[in-house]
Amino acid sequence: MTRKTFSVPYGSEKIDFRLQRRQRKTLAISVDPDALVEVIAPLEAPLEKILEKVRKRGAWIRRQQRYFIQFQPRTPERLYIGGETHLYLGRQYKLKVVEHIQQRVKLSRGQLTVQSSRPRNPDVTKALVEQWYRDRAREKFRERLALCQLRFPNPDDMEPKGLTTMHLRQRWGSMTRSGRLILNLALIQASTDAIDYVITHELCHLRHHNHGSEFFHLLDQAMPDWDARKRKLERQLA
Repeated sequence: MTRKTFSVPYGSEKIDFRLQRRQRKTLAISVDPDALVEVIAPLEAPLEKILEKVRKRGAWIRRQQRYFIQFQPRTPERLYIGGETHLYLGRQYKLKVVEHIQQRVKLSRGQLTVQSSRPRNPDVTKALVEQWYRDRAREKFRERLALCQLRFPNPDDMEPKGLTTMHLRQRWGSMTRSGRLILNLALIQASTDAIDYVITHELCHLRHHNHGSEFFHLLDQAMPDWDARKRKLERQLA
């Protein structure tokens, strides 16, 4: 089915949404994790009625969008030059770039030291740091995932089909319909408390795909202090 984009006024702003028509009897409105609004409507539903329905759900749509936007990474772009700071597991490390025949990255005495054959090339430094982050993320995320599963009564039932680490533009993590856990590479910069919050949040989606009352009931049981952890994540990576 093709999708078309429409807008409806909402206060001094407007709500953009993608409309998809299907063979169904009812109209459904959802907000994706990237904060986009999706509307699925019956084939014969008049456009005017669809627009009116979206307007009436405006307050709910804005609440959902605000919820997802809070997970969007806001850490400023780094220049990858000596002296700037980089985060790892919630701690700040000063970047030091030194010339060396062996290219590698290491943490030592409060510094993130990059050994590079081309120390004056920020692109080379960036590539080395990002690869170091990827290596650390693969190891640390799997470690935290195993621990987060133990928060549930039946840990084996909360095993995702796989774990993928990648750059995500607008969220910290997601759980696909097939049960694969996707975590934002940038999350390795947060503390383990914050990482555990994101992982536990996404594990709850193995049971409840939306953010209804049952989802939050399960999250409350698995991690009673999730709200404080969420705020900590926002502070660390703002």
